[in-house]
Amino acid sequence: MAPGIPAAMERPHFIGIGGAGMSGIAKILAQRGAKVAGSDAKESGTAEALRALGATVHIGHATGHLADDASCVVVSSAIRADNPELLRAAELSVPVVHRSDALASLMGGLRAIAVAGTHGKTTTTSMLAVALTELNLDPSYAIGGDLAGPGTNAAHGEGAIFVAEADESDRSFQKYDPEVAIVLNVELDHHANYASMAEIYESFEAFAGKIVPGGTLVIAADQEGAVELTERVRALPSLNVVTYGESETADVRVHKITPRGLTSEVTVVLNGKYLTFTVSVPGRHYALNAVAALAAGVALGIPAHNLASALGKYTGVKRRLQLKGEAAGVQVIDSYAHHPTEMTADLEAMRGAASEARLLVVFQPHLFSRTQELGTEMGQALALADASVVLDIYPAREDPIPGITSELIIDAARAAGADATAVHDKAAVAGTIAGMAKPGDLVLTMGAGDVTELGPQILDHLSS
Repeated sequence: MAPGIPAAMERPHFIGIGGAGMSGIAKILAQRGAKVAGSDAKESGTAEALRALGATVHIGHATGHLADDASCVVVSSAIRADNPELLRAAELSVPVVHRSDALASLMGGLRAIAVAGTHGKTTTTSMLAVALTELNLDPSYAIGGDLAGPGTNAAHGEGAIFVAEADESDRSFQKYDPEVAIVLNVELDHHANYASMAEIYESFEAFAGKIVPGGTLVIAADQEGAVELTERVRALPSLNVVTYGESETADVRVHKITPRGLTSEVTVVLNGKYLTFTVSVPGRHYALNAVAALAAGVALGIPAHNLASALGKYTGVKRRLQLKGEAAGVQVIDSYAHHPTEMTADLEAMRGAASEARLLVVFQPHLFSRTQELGTEMGQALALADASVVLDIYPAREDPIPGITSELIIDAARAAGADATAVHDKAAVAGTIAGMAKPGDLVLTMGAGDVTELGPQILDHLSS
């Protein structure tokens, strides 16, 4: 039932094809039969997975990588204007397509669910993808992280539903026309693109305004920013608004969340009836993500009891409190959290899952601009750990900002009573943590950069 390939996407070339968002679109196009090519800065498992689907993946960026017959060049907001392949596209008059426009073209003709919010998008999108697949609805999906089960971030399905993570960071989520949209929370982030909460609200209002007539907005009833957005969009014509959460006024009300070790049992009240299901990851925030997914599926007409049971099959996403292994009695877990709210939620989840354990954190700040604006709050979040090691800032797409370093976070953490230490040599972290850890401890590697690579290294040091 799924549509074919848009004409402009028959021979696409992706600059940065290994990225989480870019690779997902490339995989779906390859599965639909497009002649996919692209380049990335370094070799990776993602590059190999794309090659296995028939894509041509070059390592490094060079003008010769762009084929003369490319139908378009796909870029994300992270691609700089002086990229040689982008310059070559201009010489050849090859159309340049933003990642969000490419994704929007893949959703055409399908019942789209777009998942937005400052935090929790990947998890909630993943929960829906797993549950809909479990119900034999064969959805297409594009996610910002790899599912723990299938081990991929995207798939082309033959069913009528397309589930996509909708990125607000560069306003690109305004390109989509979903039948159902989820807004998990609304907070100030992405400071290079948004100067104020007023701009954030305007952007989310525009996103809600793109929901198709008669469609549904599923939105949190407990989070301050989401409540404000709800008031702003209720007047939109032909829009159904469904709230979820622990508030007594929520349309899908959370009656109880019961921790069960590294899982949770959730009971909701939906249409006057109680419904209980299991969420196989710890923490209140993940339980609420599952309730959002439930509400969205019901909005598409899927029976609630079937969907609740299928949500229990979700086993997690890589880098979202992912257990990397255990050695010498120490468990090593990986977290993608990089915003203070996310950090606090994951640290509280780990505290709740193992209240007797000592919690050691390796935190890598992500982006100079985010550290400049939220460094104090990041340090305060680290006070939930027994001890923290803080790395240098991972720059990603940004140039350094004078005076902005990880010391801002360390100072704030210490002011909050935390035990925080700077380690500037990433290669020394594994040995440092292994020397600190004792049997029964939990080690959490945290951040959106390459801190994830340290988990296996820490396990090796613990084993030696």
